[in-house]
Amino acid sequence: MQKTALNPYAHLPRAHRNRHVLTSTVDVFGVAHWLLAERAPKPGGDVLPFDALVVSVHPGGTVELTELCAVRARWPHLDRLPDGGFVVAASRVRRHEDANQVQVFDTLGHETLSFSVGDAIEHLLVDEAGHIWVGHFDENPAGIRRWSATGRLAWTSDGARIPGLFDCYALNVSSTAAWACPYTDFPLVEIRPDRTEPVRVWSNRIGGAKAVAVHGNRVTFYGGYREEQDRLAHGQLTETSVEPTGVGLLTLSNGSAPGRRRVVSRGSRIYVQAEPFTAWGLFDLSS
Repeated sequence: MQKTALNPYAHLPRAHRNRHVLTSTVDVFGVAHWLLAERAPKPGGDVLPFDALVVSVHPGGTVELTELCAVRARWPHLDRLPDGGFVVAASRVRRHEDANQVQVFDTLGHETLSFSVGDAIEHLLVDEAGHIWVGHFDENPAGIRRWSATGRLAWTSDGARIPGLFDCYALNVSSTAAWACPYTDFPLVEIRPDRTEPVRVWSNRIGGAKAVAVHGNRVTFYGGYREEQDRLAHGQLTETSVEPTGVGLLTLSNGSAPGRRRVVSRGSRIYVQAEPFTAWGLFDLSS
């Protein structure tokens, strides 16, 4: 089986590796961000608000630091807004904290507002216009929704006729559009809320993927169940379906398997970050 190695993309500077990585992401403009705390959260109990540091590494290598004041999320999701601020969201809603689940911070790191998008966040990705896309896992049947940066629900998958939408396994957000591959039927779904027909669906036989990349009429799914967690499954879009064209394996740049990893899908790109979560690698379907 053909192996494809990730290209090195961005590294957390060594000066900041003494802190605990709470989470990390790559935004819609290709900037990598790490959310760092002085120490890891302790198992059990509540988390008091704490200050955190966002380390941002731009594609050209420039490093930017932003101190966030009074972060509340134990297991956070992070992304950057087009105005330079940040969104931090707790993946789970705890008792009495529903209204405070999502924190929006300005460029100085001060919280400007908070709101809720619902429990069980699997993916949280911001597009170029500042919309916040949220995909939920199976403990919340809300599916896929798009919010404004002020907490207004702007689009929902309710009534969108997406077959088997029970758990948003893969979500790709670029420009102002999204692509998804949800459990249980694993269709490939294109979502463009500003169109007259906002949702287009292709049937798909490739199941279990955790990330998806799309370029023209080509698509690649990354991940799968058990021994297929490193699988790269390639396909071609027809009018109604994804037709498989080949299968390979995605490795780290040194040829080894990633092990525990985070993944972010952006257009034709899939970013992969392996433990200890200090470096991002890149697979680009367009290259």
